[in-house]
Amino acid sequence: MTSQSLRDGSESSYVIVGDGIAGSAAAETLAERTADASITVVTAEAEPLYNRILIKEYAKGTLEADAVRIHDPAWYDERNIDLRLDTRVETVDTTDSAIMTANGERLPYDDLLIATGGTPRSLPVENADAEGVTTFWTIADAQRIRRKAEAAETGTIVGGGLLGIDYAAIAASRNVDAHYLIREDRWFSRAMSPVGAEIVHDALREMGVTPVFETMVEGFRTDEDGHVRATEADDGRIYDSDCVGVAIGTEPNTGLLEDTTITLEDGVVVDEYLQTEDPSVWAAGDVSRYYDRRLGQSVSNGSWGSAAAQGELAAKNMLADFGSAEVFEYVPSYTVSHFEFPLASFGHPTLGETYHERQYGDQEWRRLAFRDGKLVGGVLIGDLSPLQAYTDLTATGRRVEHDVQQLLAQSFNGITPDRQSSPVASD
Repeated sequence: MTSQSLRDGSESSYVIVGDGIAGSAAAETLAERTADASITVVTAEAEPLYNRILIKEYAKGTLEADAVRIHDPAWYDERNIDLRLDTRVETVDTTDSAIMTANGERLPYDDLLIATGGTPRSLPVENADAEGVTTFWTIADAQRIRRKAEAAETGTIVGGGLLGIDYAAIAASRNVDAHYLIREDRWFSRAMSPVGAEIVHDALREMGVTPVFETMVEGFRTDEDGHVRATEADDGRIYDSDCVGVAIGTEPNTGLLEDTTITLEDGVVVDEYLQTEDPSVWAAGDVSRYYDRRLGQSVSNGSWGSAAAQGELAAKNMLADFGSAEVFEYVPSYTVSHFEFPLASFGHPTLGETYHERQYGDQEWRRLAFRDGKLVGGVLIGDLSPLQAYTDLTATGRRVEHDVQQLLAQSFNGITPDRQSSPVASD
């Protein structure tokens, strides 16, 4: 990264749409680095920033809501940030540099950050909107899921990714007899081999959650009050379901930009500086699709640490003098702690061209993803002590696949990089 030369940004107007960690980090950075700037954060949510990583613990009942909350309104007031809760943005007028809210207010900007995140996908099947069928993204979702799980005896989880595991843990914590329906032949199939996935499958069964593979949902059955009671699978099987959790991914919230010339392609397309083709519009977090120089392609990653880093860097680049903006280089990681063993993914484990793996014990396994000889991601089960070394090595962008035997050594603690690595962090 280059050393930035910053303008003071005073008397400029900054509007941030979204108050997740990306939007909040951007607002905080702008407040710290400007004197008299106007900073407005607009969010459709009813609460200020809370920890999305911990809401699964709230849904499980291991934490209460206050432990999940991060900021209160006073935090914004102290920094002269104008927080607009319960405010939905209808459109962005890039010609006139202003946003229009659903209540008819027009807010002009000098720089605009889109940090709107995503919306969980719903199943396109009959009764997908029945009472008791939930998606999991916000603290309001967590409250609803916790309430439904407490009253349920049976349940179904749909979706073979990381969020589905959170649903499984919630079901187990509430003694819900749950079936976990996965479309592929294993959990997290794009990143896991059958060997590694089976470790997770066994752990799910031990928790009281039964994984069911190569199965899709045909629809849901409801009672006369419209509450879900069963899940119909495409093979004809019926699963009793007092509650259902749907975790089949998210759709980026880009509707406010549909009438603009900004490129939208599975998110808001930005360059390596997090800037759109409109020099006054930026994007960060789940909604952004940024150019990764190491991979040579655009990618999305809205994990907590990555989103925070994107928000902070977007704000810094808004203030940067011409030619001194910094490139976004970050190796994310995500940790799952619901089982007796920890599990972590890092980088982009689904984007490998070749994969190498090794099992060290019944509950210890690693798989590394390589692209053009470079380590681009991986998954670890059991011993996570090499995680930092792997993320550091990924950040260097070096071709290291020829050293794969060393990389998969059980005691691996790093290869000395040719150059300083980029910042890494873990959720």
